[in-house]
Amino acid sequence: MMTRLALVSESAKTAPLSTVAPSPASAPVAGLPGGETPRLLVIDGHSMAFRAFYALPPENFATDTGQHTNAVHGFTSMLLTMIRQQKPTHVVVAFDLDTPTFRSLEYTEYKGGRNKTPEEFYGQIDLIIKVMAAMRIPTISVDGFEADDIIATLSTQGEEAGWDVLVVSGDRDAFQLITDKVLVLYPKKGISDIPPMDADAVEAKYLVPPNRYSDLAALVGETADNLPGVPGVGPKTAAKWLKLYGSLDGILENLDAIGGKVGESLRTHVEDVKRNRRLNHLLRDMELPVAITDTVLQAPDREAVEELFDALQFNTLRKRLFDLFGEEEAVDAGEAHQVPAHQVVTEAAALATWLAAGPAAGAAGAAVAVEVLSEKAGLAHEAVAVALVRADSAVVVDLGAADAALESELAVWLASDAPKVIHEYKEAFKALSLRGLAVAGVVDDTSLSGYLIQPDRRSYELAELSQVHLKVSFEAAATESGQLDLGLEGDSKFADAVQRGYVALLLSEHFAPILVERGAERLLHELELPLAGILATMELTGIDISQERLATLLADFTAAMNAAQEAAFAAIGHEVNLGSPKQLQQVLFEELGLPKTKKIKTGYTTDAASLKMLLEKTGHEFLAQLMAHREASKLKQMVETLKKSVAEDGRIHTTYAQNVAATGRLSSINPNLQNIPIRTEEGRRVRDIFVVSEGYECLLAADYSQIEMRIMAHLSEDAGLIEAYALGEDLHRYVGSHVFGVAPEEVTSAMRSKVKAMSYGLAYGLTSFGLSKQLEISVDEARTLVKDYFDRFGGVRDYLRGVVEQARVDGYTSTIEGRRRYLPDLASTDRQLRELAERVALNSPIQGSAADIIKAAMLGVDAALRKQELKSRMLLQVHDELILEIWPGELDAVKALVIEQMGAAAELKVPLEVQVGVGASWNDAGH
Repeated sequence: MMTRLALVSESAKTAPLSTVAPSPASAPVAGLPGGETPRLLVIDGHSMAFRAFYALPPENFATDTGQHTNAVHGFTSMLLTMIRQQKPTHVVVAFDLDTPTFRSLEYTEYKGGRNKTPEEFYGQIDLIIKVMAAMRIPTISVDGFEADDIIATLSTQGEEAGWDVLVVSGDRDAFQLITDKVLVLYPKKGISDIPPMDADAVEAKYLVPPNRYSDLAALVGETADNLPGVPGVGPKTAAKWLKLYGSLDGILENLDAIGGKVGESLRTHVEDVKRNRRLNHLLRDMELPVAITDTVLQAPDREAVEELFDALQFNTLRKRLFDLFGEEEAVDAGEAHQVPAHQVVTEAAALATWLAAGPAAGAAGAAVAVEVLSEKAGLAHEAVAVALVRADSAVVVDLGAADAALESELAVWLASDAPKVIHEYKEAFKALSLRGLAVAGVVDDTSLSGYLIQPDRRSYELAELSQVHLKVSFEAAATESGQLDLGLEGDSKFADAVQRGYVALLLSEHFAPILVERGAERLLHELELPLAGILATMELTGIDISQERLATLLADFTAAMNAAQEAAFAAIGHEVNLGSPKQLQQVLFEELGLPKTKKIKTGYTTDAASLKMLLEKTGHEFLAQLMAHREASKLKQMVETLKKSVAEDGRIHTTYAQNVAATGRLSSINPNLQNIPIRTEEGRRVRDIFVVSEGYECLLAADYSQIEMRIMAHLSEDAGLIEAYALGEDLHRYVGSHVFGVAPEEVTSAMRSKVKAMSYGLAYGLTSFGLSKQLEISVDEARTLVKDYFDRFGGVRDYLRGVVEQARVDGYTSTIEGRRRYLPDLASTDRQLRELAERVALNSPIQGSAADIIKAAMLGVDAALRKQELKSRMLLQVHDELILEIWPGELDAVKALVIEQMGAAAELKVPLEVQVGVGASWNDAGH
């Protein structure tokens, strides 16, 4: 049950914050009586899932793991619309099974001839069922029967109970169910145009009432079910006979009275007609595992929805769902949490008194939540007020009104070891830092602890975490001007800050035992929290940019793009919009007659991978220039983004996210510095615009050599890999010599490239088929390559097998440092979902361990710089690389400490090799 958060203040005892109200509902379908009559919504699961699949392009709906979700998204969207518009009191979904039904056993051609199910559809029915479970909507399947029979039985039960029934189905067989109490919502186009079919609508279209529709279908046949009708008999003829003789039985009793060729045709195919009638007639008296009274519409399981929608990456749908069910979430006033009263302190003595009144450090509840209010100030947001919150009281320091003594009292406490809880500590660190205030003693950042507990979530906003973990809903009210207004006398913005701090305290208390149970407490306190402060400093510092080089690069990429465009036009003799898939399809497949690529809803795909294959196959100049134009356009866009990101101080200040990548890796955003090409000439030119600041000597770039393969050697304990690293061999040449059975010096560059691709690929679940495509060799050769590799390096084979099996037992994978990633789909009955989870299980320990190691290295480097009182500073972390700016005279000392600290960041069975380069730019410092 969702509880409410209430505010207590001097001016208002309670000011409850209510949950979001649902969107206004559209009018119910005409013809259904309103009032208190129960309304049952019955959905044909497979029918609507397929409609959704074909309505939304698969390529636009896929998770990071590659699972297509267009059918799931479309189905869920349709369902939410139905619930909003029709206001059902009860909802149930019926699904077919893959097992034979009594119809297919009688007639083996039943539903034969249907197109093969698209690969992208596989796994999506299971996901829809999971969504229904999270929404607490029952789903029904019965072995040997179709969903249509389940729907017919539910409709009959509902009608007999006096309920109104809505059937949502794209199967015309459902028309036979229509009565005064039962309507069918039949999709005309996709999943958005689903008008109601009542008795009048059926008769207007098919010339027979609903109770005679199955008779009509028996005569004319049903293409979708592969039931052939009587040759020469169409709907009009069949309807005329039914009107004349009353029913199909009446027609069959008067066969001899029907003359002409159609009469003869009917008599010839009378057994087909009888069979059709047996097969298209829906059962209405099945024994079902769910009673209609058990289908009452309930509020969703918020935690289950959050977890599932995170995995599916359904952010918009999540909001729609929770908005829709806002009213359904009962709020128990007796369970409302009471936000403590607060006072705005204006004197140092008052703050000191409040701080002294709290429990002693180390006692239960000793931590204070710190909530920082900030305003945009130049490069970042500067603190303007600080709220300090305990469970029973709170104070606010308005920095704009505070005198020197009060701000000093606050500064001393913030910099002390007194335990503090801060949601989004890194942002608070920066805001306080710009005000000249340091913060220490942070024992929890609930955005980070929430991430360590559940690393696959898409958001760690305070309100979301509160709803998911505490079942507490809070939302600040707002006036038309956008200012916070909770009805409190003049201090509403402070009341909101106090509320947030109180929620952070509740969350921290809730998370504490979970962190211990999941082995994440040490990661939080010894890795993520200390790192947040270092990242905040790096973000504030930024890195200098050469405006001249930036301008030159932008001009060069623009010129390259324009040149490629003109050459593309010349290749076909006219202009075309190179960014328009429709125009490209016309040029490539109609005008030039090139081989067709993969069929999609809008024609044939013009994505990069398909065009690359087409270029390799045809060598057409237009394709070559189109690809060159795309590459130059992408680089130009990247440089334009960098240009827009240059701040007033002439530097770029990227933002690092610690809780985005589920593996534990840092993400770089605004701008993203991790997407600059690493080994291309263009990438090197982009890196060349990042330069050393005036007054500093140079930039130093340090990165790990083959860190992921070294982690593989450590985890697999493979003797061959360990020996290669111990001897300082070129790993890929060493592996190549063993796989191909030649001396190391005889390993060619092609051999080395193959084993390199295979070594990294196997750690990420690369199959023989995938390897064959990557290396452009046959599947048999790839399979042999893998076999030879595993024959020589059995430890790797055993590890890769064992890590998945252990994860299946544990339910999660773990890095060397104990960072867990939970993988419930390892137990899925859906092969595609299970295999995706297996690939994640393979790479998460390796990627995650690499992430932990570079983070530990950053802590070590930072501590060493401070210990030696050096002025050099860390600027960037990109993948496995650190960029530092060197103060004059400190190069040797910094180079030594970087190599030492990065090398000591983890104790592996193989050495961590660190490569270091220096130069005036990031590119020059590369190696």
